[in-house]
Amino acid sequence: MTTGVRRRMGVEERRQQLIGVALELFSRRSPDEVSIDEIASAAGISRPLVYHYFPGKLSLYEAALKRASEDLAGRFEEPHEGPLGARLLRVMRRFFDFVDEHGPGFAALMRGGPAVGSSATNALIDSVRQVAYEQILSHLDIAEAPARLELVVRSWISLAESTALIWLDGRRIPRAELEIQLVHDFAALTAVSAAYDEEMTALVKRMVHGEPTDGPFADLAARLIALAG
Repeated sequence: MTTGVRRRMGVEERRQQLIGVALELFSRRSPDEVSIDEIASAAGISRPLVYHYFPGKLSLYEAALKRASEDLAGRFEEPHEGPLGARLLRVMRRFFDFVDEHGPGFAALMRGGPAVGSSATNALIDSVRQVAYEQILSHLDIAEAPARLELVVRSWISLAESTALIWLDGRRIPRAELEIQLVHDFAALTAVSAAYDEEMTALVKRMVHGEPTDGPFADLAARLIALAG
């Protein structure tokens, strides 16, 4: 008969375990509603030991947020292959996967959780937005965006955030519809901007060139034509 012996974790291993446990709890409930005692219990350690690794819940929240932000930023990475509309749709599906998995935590982050006002927290949020911005520009083959394009892309990123928050509050609209709608929103914002700027007009022409008839951009065009009919 053998006796199981609990393996002692190293400092960094224990820190990573606590971050993972906290992230899981923050994903299910608002960080304001999660206590250090709950985190300690879920990790199988004492409350004082949690404080040995993190000075308080705020620092643990920021560490969990850092891991989540790296995960979210990675979901905007997409191979530069195939039509742009299909690429954007795949990105939106991964974005909503994240929102679905981390609902309460995502909402608390965007609406203001326990780390509100923290420069570290704000910097992490901004870093995800910047990664998303740079990824979109890379898919448009643009290194430095002119003013109108920067406005379009950053506005669209904000729209995606707001859409996700509204969806979480009751999920009254099917998720798949919102994913395709956000791709349509990107095309529409770009087209409206093109009506005021020749450089944006050229960009729109490049965007739609080679798009398949069954792709998101063609679907939007068909819907608009139907409305006008």
